[in-house]
Amino acid sequence: MKGLDLKNLAVNTLMLSAIVLATKSAYAAEKDLYDFLWLDPDKKVYVLQNKVHKKEHSAYANLGIGLGLSSTFQDTTFVHGNLGFYLNEEWAVEALYTTYSNSDNDAFTNLKKLNGSIPFIRKTKNNYGLIAKYAPFYGKINTFNKIFYFDWSFGLGLGKLNTESNASTVGTPLKANNYSTESYASIIGKTELTLHASKNIHISLGVIMNNYRAPGPTISGKAGADKTRNNMDTLLSLGFSY
Repeated sequence: MKGLDLKNLAVNTLMLSAIVLATKSAYAAEKDLYDFLWLDPDKKVYVLQNKVHKKEHSAYANLGIGLGLSSTFQDTTFVHGNLGFYLNEEWAVEALYTTYSNSDNDAFTNLKKLNGSIPFIRKTKNNYGLIAKYAPFYGKINTFNKIFYFDWSFGLGLGKLNTESNASTVGTPLKANNYSTESYASIIGKTELTLHASKNIHISLGVIMNNYRAPGPTISGKAGADKTRNNMDTLLSLGFSY
């Protein structure tokens, strides 16, 4: 009988302990409860942990390299730099500058050798501008037993795109192929995935697009019509924030 009482006492003690722990866990979870008004009223969202890399009122600088994707007859590389400041956790203002290097690719060389003709080419020289940056997404991944935190952002703004093209000479076979300097206002779009290597150092992979209006080549003395064009670049950069 005494053994049975001891057994019941042990079971009751374990059950009481489990209830106390569950109550404490529920209380801790309630403190991490976020109320999202756009959800169904019956739905609850719990935050597993606080945000590690906070951005509000922080400044950052990035320097990187990349490849241009928009020219059929040019191999384009560039160096890109930007400076920014986060007004809050999601919104930042960023100034950027890119300088480009262009060289004739195999498509250009083969066309010239086989047909003896020169294609219409517009080379991007440099680009600068100011954008508003929005970073609504953040998360973490576990790779090789190490946790990395990341942000995903989008940017939109205005800039200046400086180029040179052979528009004035390519349509006249008797003229030498010459490039003239051009300049266009552009709408800059940007998206970027930022991986935090440490508290202050991050690595970013992004895509930048400049949208602008520019004429085509002059043919038989008639300038080509203006149309909307775009210049797309891929970017890998290393940055510092503080």
